[in-house]
Amino acid sequence: MSGETNLETLLKSMKPKHNVGEFVFCKTENLEQINLSQIIMTFKEEESITLITEKEIADKLNLEYSFVASWITLTVHSSLEAVGLTAAFSNALSKNGISCNVVAAYYHDHIFVDKKDTEKAMDVLNEFSK
Repeated sequence: MSGETNLETLLKSMKPKHNVGEFVFCKTENLEQINLSQIIMTFKEEESITLITEKEIADKLNLEYSFVASWITLTVHSSLEAVGLTAAFSNALSKNGISCNVVAAYYHDHIFVDKKDTEKAMDVLNEFSK
């Protein structure tokens, strides 16, 4: 099943869901000491491996982080080929002074915003469905 590509449909039906918890972006040089079932995402960059995980897990593993985020999932199944979705919601969040870090996965887009901006971000994202 391929995802939705129509921007208007995506925006009206994205139904943001707040995933409860505190999440952080960390870096590591190797994954040997890390239980990958506790990690939300890994991404290998030239400099190191980036991890997204719950703050509690990062603290237990003594991983450094500087940004504590809320995780919002856009529950619509968006196609990886869809054009304009990220631009539309990131622009709306930006106009409201909210920074966002976006991960596009196979089924959904995931947005990480500063913990203090969670409620405001959810309000901004829910406006698209009205």
